[in-house]
Amino acid sequence: MTARQAESAFLQACRREPVPYTPVWYMRQAGRSLPEYRKVRQGVSMLDSCTRPEVITEITMQPLRRYDVDAAILFSDIVVPLRAVGIDVDIEPGVGPVVDTPVRGPADLGRLRALEPGDVPYVTEAVQLLVAELNGRPLIGFAGGPFTLASYLVEGGPSKNHDRTKALMYGDPELWHALLGRLAEITISFLHIQVAAGASAVQLFDSWVGAVSPDDYRHAILPHTSRIFAALGSAGVPRIHFGVGTGELLGLMGEAGADVVGVDWRIPLDEAVRRMEPGKALQGNLDPAVLLAPWEVIEQRAREVLVRGRTAEGHVFNLGHGVLPETDPGVLARLTDLVHAESTRPKPGTP
Repeated sequence: MTARQAESAFLQACRREPVPYTPVWYMRQAGRSLPEYRKVRQGVSMLDSCTRPEVITEITMQPLRRYDVDAAILFSDIVVPLRAVGIDVDIEPGVGPVVDTPVRGPADLGRLRALEPGDVPYVTEAVQLLVAELNGRPLIGFAGGPFTLASYLVEGGPSKNHDRTKALMYGDPELWHALLGRLAEITISFLHIQVAAGASAVQLFDSWVGAVSPDDYRHAILPHTSRIFAALGSAGVPRIHFGVGTGELLGLMGEAGADVVGVDWRIPLDEAVRRMEPGKALQGNLDPAVLLAPWEVIEQRAREVLVRGRTAEGHVFNLGHGVLPETDPGVLARLTDLVHAESTRPKPGTP
């Protein structure tokens, strides 16, 4: 860790240490809202762009040239490691991840082999390039959570209700746990590869896990998520856990072992604090749609998030999900400056 990383407000907040101001970054800060992103991606498929180190580096750096955010997040996708081990998955524009041969029985588990560093050399190269270019600013690596990855594999693509996935979880617990166990192994390897190359923190996106009840989460998902975070414990980097619609799961998500729990916009941060045991920092949680409203509304809502975030042991300002494609980049730049200005703490001894 460089001296600048050691002094990073983002890393300090993740570790629940005193910070000079509330750090901020945005999920999907590198992406569809930026014209320069659309230009780089023109004629290049999503997953192909995730295998080109120079493209990964450029897209990851683009938002940092516009916004004074406190961390970068690696440009990639949660299905990258699945494709790397041979799963027939692609990302269809306007649809999302699509799997040609969904998981339907025990025989399908054989397609989920272990992930090796040699399967994703472009990730290692891109992270190394980024660490050099970021000059100490933290880089967040990430992977998909077990339920979300399982849902894409079982449904064959995006799903509103995840009916087939939950039916498998209820109807064949042995196959379900075997599937999530394989996915946990792949995720652990993918995150370790990113940390070994220089990532300063990792985030587990179990985006759709809010579809399950707390009891089902505890018995069917928590053991595998806990295994992932435990395996990353020796890496010495902050571990962030995020899902959408997970207000009723926040306490359990806190138990899974992450250092930081991401909160979507549905639950106020002070309420999230009450739902979790002590010892966790929080990340979030401005509704991304607020950024499409007039500035006066954005400013008021952002200040409310900052006030509620002060009840947490550590707070990283973020959105409650990803930046919407229609978002004006200038608004994000202005919001970033507002968060820093409104949350700056006086130095010790300053009157």
